[in-house]
Amino acid sequence: MSDGFTGSFTQQEPIPEAGIEAALKVLRHGRLHRYNTVPGEVAEVALLEEEFAAFTGANYCLAVASGGYALGCVLRALGIGAGDRVLTNAFTLAPVPGAIAALGAVPVFVETTEALTIDIDDLAAKATGAKALLLSHMRGHICDMDRLMAVCDAAGLKVVEDCAHTMGAAWRGTPSGRHGIAGCYSTQTYKHMNSGEGGLIVSDDAELMARATILSGSYMLYGRHRAAPPAEVFERVKYLTPNVSGRMDNLRAAILRPQLADLPRQCARWNALYRVLEEGLVATPGLQLIARPDEEAYVASSFQFLLPDWPAGKVRAFLARAATRGVELKWFGADEPTGFTSRHDSWRYAPAQSLPRTDRILAGLVDMRLPLTFSADDAALIARILREEVAAVFQSDAEATESPAAD
Repeated sequence: MSDGFTGSFTQQEPIPEAGIEAALKVLRHGRLHRYNTVPGEVAEVALLEEEFAAFTGANYCLAVASGGYALGCVLRALGIGAGDRVLTNAFTLAPVPGAIAALGAVPVFVETTEALTIDIDDLAAKATGAKALLLSHMRGHICDMDRLMAVCDAAGLKVVEDCAHTMGAAWRGTPSGRHGIAGCYSTQTYKHMNSGEGGLIVSDDAELMARATILSGSYMLYGRHRAAPPAEVFERVKYLTPNVSGRMDNLRAAILRPQLADLPRQCARWNALYRVLEEGLVATPGLQLIARPDEEAYVASSFQFLLPDWPAGKVRAFLARAATRGVELKWFGADEPTGFTSRHDSWRYAPAQSLPRTDRILAGLVDMRLPLTFSADDAALIARILREEVAAVFQSDAEATESPAAD
C-alpha cells in the first residue's frame, strides 16, 4: 500500500485568542442575550452587525441564530407564503429547499451546469409565475451574476443569495450577497467563520430588513441595532410582523468579531491550498476539474471534481480506495443521503421533478472539505493519492474493456 494521509477533514483551527478573550469577558459579565446591556454598553451582536455591514458594503446587517434561519427569515420578510413558487438550485444542500418548504411555498429546482452553478437558460425557462429565486452559491461556485440578474430583473424575480460558502468571495469585484435583494451567510463550524452555529443577513432594502429584525425577535428593542433601518421604517411594519425568534447571542458575536477582522488572510490561505490540489490533479485521465471563470474571486474552503459518466460501482470503488488511504470524500450521486450530503430526489417535501442534466453531473460529483489545519504539503499528498486512485480504478476499467473476450 502506498503512503496515506493521517489528517482530519473535520478538524478546524482553534478560535483565535482575541475571540477567546472576548468570549470570556461575556461569560464573566453574564449578559449573553443581545438586548441585555448596561447603560453605555453596545452589545457584541450590534458591533458585529455594524462591522459585517461595512465588510460587505451593505447598508444594513442582522445577526441571527443560523444560516438556515437567515434564509427563512428573508423569504418570510419578502412575503413568501403557502403555494408560492420559489426557484432554487437543484444542486444545493437540504436547508435551502427546506427554507422554502417550511413556509408552505413550493421549491422549483433549476438545472446545474458542469461548473456546478445554476443553469441560467433553465432559470429563464422556469421564471414565469415564480415569486423569487433562492440562489445557492453551492460549494463556493458563483455563476455569471450579471446575466443572472438581467434574467431575474426581466422576470420580476427577487433574488436572495445563499452565501453560506461564499463569505469573502466576489463576482467582478462585487461581494457575494450584494447582487440580489439580500445575502444570507452562515457561521456554522465548517464555514468561513466559526461560531458553531450562526447567520448573517445583509441588504440595502430598509423595509425588508425592518421586517427581518422584528421577525428575529427584537420586540420593540430595534433601536439598539446599529446597522438597521431608521425608526420610521420600523413604525410601518412593527405591528404587522410576527416574532419568529432567531437572534444571535453576544457569546457567538464575540467569537466572530476577531475572525471577521482576519477573514481576508484566511481566504487567501484557503485559496493557496486549493491551487496546490488543483495543480496536482491537472490532466488526470478520467477526472474533470471545475472551471473557475476569471470574473470570480472565490474562497475555496472545499474542493470538487467530476468523474464524468463513471458507473456507480466504479465511483464507489474509487471512494473506498481513497478512504483506505485516509482521504475522506463525499459523493452527491449516492442513492441515499449520507451525513450532510443529499440530492434533490431525497427532499420529498418538494414535488418530484425531472432534472436529467443535474442527475448526470451529481452521478460523478465528488466533494472534499479543505480545512485550514491542512498544510500545502498535506494538499500535495492528498492530490497525489487522488490521482493514483483515480488512475487505478480508471485504468483497470480500461484494461477490462480492451481485453479480448474469453473463448
